[in-house]
Amino acid sequence: MRIGTYNMVSQLYGNGPAKKSNSANGTSYASFKDEVSFSSTGKDMQVAKNALAATPDVRESLVNDIKARLENGTYEVSSEDFASKIMEAFSARKVF
Repeated sequence: MRIGTYNMVSQLYGNGPAKKSNSANGTSYASFKDEVSFSSTGKDMQVAKNALAATPDVRESLVNDIKARLENGTYEVSSEDFASKIMEAFSARKVF
């Protein structure tokens, strides 16, 4: 048994006895009240998660433009840009 964990749990729930209250028929029971609270960071994360879920994974306008130019034969790639990007990727991996 981990003592540190037990201490953390006992601090969370408290060491005092449960409060008793009487019901209408005279029996007693323990009364606990559950509470939930969210930090501002948690709320911000939820807003960001919802915004990300609403954003599409693919930008259809760009994809459709490139598809149309490929079909028309007007899409051109600069060989110098292509070569420089290959060299950047190659040097980033440091493969020789």
